[in-house]
Amino acid sequence: MALVLVLDDDPLVQRLITTTASELGHAALATSTLAEGLALCRSNSCDVVFLDLLLPDGNGLDHIPQIKSLPGAPEIVIVTGHGDPEGADLALRHGAWDFLTKPLSLENLQLILNRVVAFRQQRRSSSSGMLKLRSIVGASPELLNCLNMAAQAAASDIPVLLRGETGTGKEVFAQAIHEASARAATPLVTMDCAAATESLLESQLFGHTKGSFTGADRDRDGVVRLAHGGTLFLDEVGELPLALQRSFLRVLETRSFRPIGGRNEVSSDFRLIAATNRNLLEMASLDLFRTDLLYRLNGITITLPPLRERKEDIPLLCQYFMETLCGRYDACGKSVSDDLIEAAMRHDWPGNVRELYNAMERAFIASRGEPKIFAGHLPLNIRMAVVRSRLHKDAPPPPVTCPDGPASCRYQSYREFKDAMEKSYLKGLLDTTASVAEAARTSGLSRGHLYQMLKKHGFDRDG
Repeated sequence: MALVLVLDDDPLVQRLITTTASELGHAALATSTLAEGLALCRSNSCDVVFLDLLLPDGNGLDHIPQIKSLPGAPEIVIVTGHGDPEGADLALRHGAWDFLTKPLSLENLQLILNRVVAFRQQRRSSSSGMLKLRSIVGASPELLNCLNMAAQAAASDIPVLLRGETGTGKEVFAQAIHEASARAATPLVTMDCAAATESLLESQLFGHTKGSFTGADRDRDGVVRLAHGGTLFLDEVGELPLALQRSFLRVLETRSFRPIGGRNEVSSDFRLIAATNRNLLEMASLDLFRTDLLYRLNGITITLPPLRERKEDIPLLCQYFMETLCGRYDACGKSVSDDLIEAAMRHDWPGNVRELYNAMERAFIASRGEPKIFAGHLPLNIRMAVVRSRLHKDAPPPPVTCPDGPASCRYQSYREFKDAMEKSYLKGLLDTTASVAEAARTSGLSRGHLYQMLKKHGFDRDG
C-alpha cells in the first residue's frame, strides 16, 4: 500500500484522486496549499504526490526539488490545467515522474497511479542508493537530485552529459560517477576540448605514429586508446570542431579508430562522460554542433545548478573548504566566522563553487596566523559586491504613483493593481533581455514560473 498526497486547490480533483487511490488499496491525503502539503510530506513520508502548478501560496514547479528531498523522496505527478509542452519539459527536468492535464480521465489516472507505485516498489527493491563522495558537498534539493541521477548513471555504461555553468563541479561529478561505476579500478582519462587547436585535438583524441607530421618524433597514444577499459571524460565538448565531431561520432558507433598516420584500426572499450557550459541544442539548431552526436552524448543528462540556486549549501562548502585548506597549509584550528558565512550567502557567486573556493583560499592566506577567518579577509571585489547587494536589498521601494492623480487608483482592487504592476515589470524585463532564459536569470524566477506569467499577461516570447 502506498501513501498518496493530492496537492491541488480544486476540491473535485482532490476527491477524484483520493477516491481512485482508495479504490486501488492506497491511503490518500489532500490539501490545497504548498505549506500544508510540505508539512504533510514531512510528517507522513508520502510515496506519491499529485501536484498542481498554480496554487494559492506559490508555484508547484518551483517546489519539486524540495518535495523530492523530503522523507520518503516521493514521486511527483504534475496535474494542471495548463498543458503546454514547455511546462511539461520543465517539470520532468525538475524531477517530476509524469505530467497530467485536466480534466482527468479516470482510466488514465488509475493507469498512472499503478505505474508509479510499481516503479517505486521496483526502485526500492533494487535500491541503487544515492551517490556519495566527500568532494561533493551539500544537502540542497537541487544537489541531491543531481546525485540521484549520478547514481543511476554510475550503475550503467550509458553516456552521460554534464551541463552547467563554469565552476559548478562538472569534473568532480565525472570523477564521482567513474569511482562509483564498475570501471572504478580502471583509468579516468580527461581531455579539455577547449585547450588546443584542431590539429592538436585530433592527435590528443586518436594519437599518432612517428613521422606522421612535423614534430611527431615517436608514436603516441590518444585519450580514446588510453581510456580502454575505463572512462573517457571530454570537458567542454561543445568546443570540439565539426570535423572532429564527425570522426568522434564514428568512434562512438564502432568503438574503433585509426591514429594519425596509422594504417590499422584500433579498438577501444570506454565509457563516455562529456561536459559543457554551452547550450548544445541551440548550437545544433545553428549547425555548430552535430545533432547526431548530441543524441549520442545525452544518454543521461545531468544539469548542475549554479551556486546561487543552492545557497543553503554555502555554509557546508565554507566549512569543507576550511578543513581542506587547513590540511593543505598545515594550519590546524582555524574556523569560519558567522559574518563570513553571512557575506557568502549574500553574494551570487557567478564563478560558482570554484569562485567560492578561490575566495576562501585568499581569505585563509590573508588571515595569516589568526584563529578565525572573517568577512574582512575576503577579496576586495567580493566585499564590494556584497555591500552593493545589501544596499540594493535595503533600498526603499519606489513610491506608488497614479498617472491621473489619487482618484484614478481609489477604486482599483489590490489584484488589479498587482496585475498591472506585474505586466509592467514583465514588459520592461523582456525589453532588456535577449531570451526567456536570460529574463529568468535576471528576475530570479524559474523558467516555468516566468512562462506562466508571460502567458497570463499575453506576452508571446520564445526561448
